[in-house]
Amino acid sequence: MCKRFEDGLNEDIRLLVGILEIKEFVVLVDRACKAEALGKDKRKAESEARDMRKRFQTPKRFRDDQSHFRDNVGHLNRNRAGSQRSSKTPVTSVASVGNVQTERPECKHCGKRHSGSCRLNNRACFRCGSLDHFIRDCPEFVEPETIQNLRSDNVHVRGRPSKNVRNVSCSQRTMRENVVRSEARAPARAYAIRAREEASSPDVITGTFTLYDTSVIALVDPGSAHSYICMNLVFNKTLPVESTEFAIKVSNPLGKSVLVDKVCKDCPLMFRDICFPADLMLLPFDEFEIILGMDWLFMHDAVVNCKRKTIIVRVESNDLNGLPAVISILKAQSYVKKGCKAYFAYVIDSKMSERKIDSVPIVCEFSNVFPEELPGLPLIREVEFGIELMPGTTPISIAPYRMEPIELKELKSQLQELTERGFTRPSFSPWGAPVLFVKKKDGTMRMCIDYRQLNKVTIKNKYTLPRIDDLFDQLKGATRVKDSDIPKTAFRTRYGHYEFLVMPFGLTNAPTVFMDLMKRIFRLYLDRFVMVFIDNILIYSRDENEHAEHLRIVLQTLREKKLYVKFSKCEFWLHEFSFLGHIVSASGI
Repeated sequence: MCKRFEDGLNEDIRLLVGILEIKEFVVLVDRACKAEALGKDKRKAESEARDMRKRFQTPKRFRDDQSHFRDNVGHLNRNRAGSQRSSKTPVTSVASVGNVQTERPECKHCGKRHSGSCRLNNRACFRCGSLDHFIRDCPEFVEPETIQNLRSDNVHVRGRPSKNVRNVSCSQRTMRENVVRSEARAPARAYAIRAREEASSPDVITGTFTLYDTSVIALVDPGSAHSYICMNLVFNKTLPVESTEFAIKVSNPLGKSVLVDKVCKDCPLMFRDICFPADLMLLPFDEFEIILGMDWLFMHDAVVNCKRKTIIVRVESNDLNGLPAVISILKAQSYVKKGCKAYFAYVIDSKMSERKIDSVPIVCEFSNVFPEELPGLPLIREVEFGIELMPGTTPISIAPYRMEPIELKELKSQLQELTERGFTRPSFSPWGAPVLFVKKKDGTMRMCIDYRQLNKVTIKNKYTLPRIDDLFDQLKGATRVKDSDIPKTAFRTRYGHYEFLVMPFGLTNAPTVFMDLMKRIFRLYLDRFVMVFIDNILIYSRDENEHAEHLRIVLQTLREKKLYVKFSKCEFWLHEFSFLGHIVSASGI
């Protein structure tokens, strides 16, 4: 906000306020108002003094012109008196010319009395009137070319020398004019304004390194002879510091210089587990934590691409163990909008070894509990799944969703499989929900029925259950649907109208019904060594012998009740595991 306010100020006020580097907006406004008032008073006093001089004092040049003009007028009157009297052109006296100069109106922009347009308002050069430059850059203005030698016998100067440092030996008035005209004022003011925003400027090359487990922002400056580090970072991290053989005087483009005699040698700058050592000299600056100059670029044979603002550094080893660069979703969207190509990949570890039932103790004795395919319809149990609707509900039927050819092929295959197993059958129900596909973790496609409209009119069980989306593989085919509610499970596809005979995935009360069934089956073992939450069965024991007995009891119960388990979703003989978002181990939860 302060920068925007400074940029909108008049140039004279910005000259006075900019060099103060004020960061508080209220203080900046107050200083600008005072500078403006002082400028008005100064211009008013100068205008009054100039008017007084013009009234009571006639310049020598004007007096010469006046006497010369009178002589010419007298000579003209003597020779051509008749024609002068008969001339219709009015004659303007010298007194009238003086009155015209003193009666010029006061300019409302600069407060001065001048003819023509105001050069201060037009932002024109005060010397030649050109709009292309200011007076400090005017080609007609020539400054004395005496430059002070900054080098001494025992001090070596490094960095960029100042353009405006000169040896001035003249009168006090001449010195004051030279200071006002000096070009060093504008760069100093600009630097003070830009220094706070230099780190985020798009015109610089920056990078992030790790220095002793601390992330640091480095500025790459090919114009700097040496590399530097911020003093505050050195003192906060207690980095090893050594003295240099001789003091170095570092100068910046603004003419400021500082003596440097401390250095941190071989600082390990890490990037993706690769070390890029650097000799960093201590310098009092805070815009960047590290500045990497030509010595570091030469040491690592770096190639700087100024257009792309990138640096290419060659390393001897081709083994890059660092993590890949991760960007945020906002940055990714920005790249896509700019025309960058984006690729989505579904990665599966195909080399992961699959477990076998025969290799798991106790479990290998109950292989029929872990079938590859379900044998058929489940038994008619004491718990059946029903769909109770709100009063006055009419059948809901939605047109099928559009599918890609690969999805249509998978739909046809799964419908045939479900029909052959007896889980679904052709339907003539007025109800109908659309079908869609979702990819599983193993890459296969899961058929889901969109029962959202049916769930809106279903009277819900108030038993809240988390993580319902992960229950499909265990819930389907385990519980029958009441005969009167089978038409409500109907779904529409491109290949026909079908309805479920067993409880499908996606219905609002399905998890609660299955939870009730599991508690009835394991009622004798609950809170002893079995914990059940919907389809999750947790068996806990004090030692391995006791655990083998408990595991055999649970598997035998599942075999008797004709309940089947998917082996790939099970884990056995664990000392630590995740259950419902918590890590359970022998030491506790």
